[in-house]
Amino acid sequence: MKNFGLIGYPLKHSFSKSYFEKKFNNLNIKDSSYTNFEIKNIEDFMDIISNNSSIIGLNVTIPYKESVMKLLDEIDEEALEIGSVNVIKFQNKKLKGFNTDYLGFQKSLIEWLPDLNFSALVLGSGGSSNAVCYSLKKLKIPYKIVSRFSGVSKISYDELLKNEDLINYKLIINTTPLGMYPNIDSIPNLNYDQLTSNHYIFDLVYNPEETKLLSTSKSKGSKIKNGYDMLVNQAELSWEIWNK
Repeated sequence: MKNFGLIGYPLKHSFSKSYFEKKFNNLNIKDSSYTNFEIKNIEDFMDIISNNSSIIGLNVTIPYKESVMKLLDEIDEEALEIGSVNVIKFQNKKLKGFNTDYLGFQKSLIEWLPDLNFSALVLGSGGSSNAVCYSLKKLKIPYKIVSRFSGVSKISYDELLKNEDLINYKLIINTTPLGMYPNIDSIPNLNYDQLTSNHYIFDLVYNPEETKLLSTSKSKGSKIKNGYDMLVNQAELSWEIWNK
């Protein structure tokens, strides 16, 4: 039996398990399973490896996309440059990390936007943000990172509210878990009155389908998109990696 899985916390409403189980069923794959490994500390990762010898591939989600890297034997060059891993392949008894988030996001974004003539705000500075920023660099879309605290190449939400006009950034991408089930009332701290019909709001959250960020932006006339297509894209890329 080939076992695949997902590590992260929490995982109660994760996308990957149901997606891959449907895939196995649709393709009549009988020798594979997919397991959620919900761990409260990244140090528990090696116990999962030791106790599950049939695992040949894992997905990685919040909050371990960055911290898992120190536990891997090898990291793909692009994942190393991005600074986060969301796919692990068991290869020759070694663990190799990859990043399919950036390609999944990039494909979804290109198919959605009318063109690439945008400047972007990227909300959040974690592992998912790293992948999004890497994609934007590849697409030559200028961007600014917004985080709770300002720092090198990023500004705080307070600074954005005081000094930046959202009219200058027609593409806004949320990479934080704000608005994710069950905390559906949480929303990034933006001046939503500045949004217009010329804005495009991409929320990596997919559950609920329309977050408070998206519904509020839609009420201002902005175009909206959630992270479902990105997840499907990255999941299929994960499958390709595991089966090479």
